[in-house]
Amino acid sequence: MSLTAIILAAGKSTRMKSRRPKVLHEVCGRPMLDHVLRACYAAGCQRVIVVVGHGKDEVMSLFSHDRRITWVEQLDQLGTGHAAQSCVAELKKIGGETHRGDVFILAGDGPLIREDVLKTLLRAHHEEHAAASMATAVLEDPTGYGRVIRDAEGNFIEIIEQIDATPEQREIREVFPSYYCVRIEDLLFALSKLTNNNKKGEYYLTDIFAILQKNGRRVVAMQAVAADDVIGVNTRQQLADVDAIMQERIQRQIRDDGVTIVSPINTYIESGVNIGADTVIEPFTFIGRDSSVGRDCTVGPFACLPRESILPDGASVAGNVTVETAMLDRSGS
Repeated sequence: MSLTAIILAAGKSTRMKSRRPKVLHEVCGRPMLDHVLRACYAAGCQRVIVVVGHGKDEVMSLFSHDRRITWVEQLDQLGTGHAAQSCVAELKKIGGETHRGDVFILAGDGPLIREDVLKTLLRAHHEEHAAASMATAVLEDPTGYGRVIRDAEGNFIEIIEQIDATPEQREIREVFPSYYCVRIEDLLFALSKLTNNNKKGEYYLTDIFAILQKNGRRVVAMQAVAADDVIGVNTRQQLADVDAIMQERIQRQIRDDGVTIVSPINTYIESGVNIGADTVIEPFTFIGRDSSVGRDCTVGPFACLPRESILPDGASVAGNVTVETAMLDRSGS
């Protein structure tokens, strides 16, 4: 069965005070949208529909090489539900007349999403024979997130956005961080029933769950998202917080691969770096995106390897490293 993703990437960077599209701001060397795309592909998506708006030309240009992406423009900002409705024509092309298949719906400014969570969500979605499934999280401070409403037996009822929630509902700590998995045929049905009868006057995508539930279709809500994974980016401070979490993930994986990082706080390693076992990373070292460092190397102190650098096994570099030195070389000499 086909697996597609819709990524909502039409937002502005208003609170970041930036003219650059929000999803192009980098986290550990990659645009936020790139991280989300990679998680989708790793989870098995064959195609992705990206909804763009503000700065669409810049976003589309940066990812023009990726033929798995279909671009859809959201002309008016009328809510997340409206953004998904912009994809209806493309969704109807998938799976023939029955529109068979599943679709993830994710936010383009959520770079901490993990492929494992998506795979877990998809597996539960199939095992439960659900029309729609969601991954939820429990937060100490749920401010700003839609609350997951359950009945006395713990079954899902609906999601209430904070602005529409009662004081009692705002005390609920289980939230929905916008991890959707929906059968395409059920998504098309629910999108056709969306209304904007709420305080914002917007079309909430979260309403699709209640619509499906009320029409006798199975909805599953599973707690599968760690609190650290929930942070979206709306401000420069949140961008810094997310970057710090991602950097810790990168360094943890590199240490698990047999590499010594002498001073993690004084080391910055961008996404996609491969480092061989028994290499030592000395303090005050930067290693750029998609670099390859061999085994038994010493990098640093005060080393700066530019992006896509290559160091052979046993190499030692310290101080300022030029591109020519760092590439050492691709010809093997």
